[in-house]
Amino acid sequence: MASHARAGGTAWVAEVERACAAQGLQLTAVRRSVLDILGHSRAALGAYAILDALARKEGKPVAPPTVYRALEFLLAHGFLHKIESRNAYAACEHIGHAHQGMLLLCEKCGRSDEIEDDEVARLLTRAAERAGFAPHRQMVEMQGLCQACAKAA
Repeated sequence: MASHARAGGTAWVAEVERACAAQGLQLTAVRRSVLDILGHSRAALGAYAILDALARKEGKPVAPPTVYRALEFLLAHGFLHKIESRNAYAACEHIGHAHQGMLLLCEKCGRSDEIEDDEVARLLTRAAERAGFAPHRQMVEMQGLCQACAKAA
């Protein structure tokens, strides 16, 4: 099982920028700002929290579709995960290779950490296939307390 604590926000943003350059993807100013906002947050953020942060950063109102288009681009290219249970977005901590996401979500501080476990992913895929289901995307969400919050409890 591989676990990865997200590097500093600036390092993650730089990693995404390099991936975009290598793939010939256009990283617009809005996309870059959304990356920066998400990269510097330990907690997953909803679209409206991102919208508010972007408006503060820009010093002017920003239309919701602008943020949603940026999020769709970042999701489509594997730079973000959507946390369905929270309707929020988290940085993908394993850029550059295909994988099935597993997120550890802290109920107290909102922190999200991503882990990879090929064995768990294979087991889930096999279980789905046995049920006659053809999965296209897999995101496992585990709720609980992060290490810091568990220690403080």
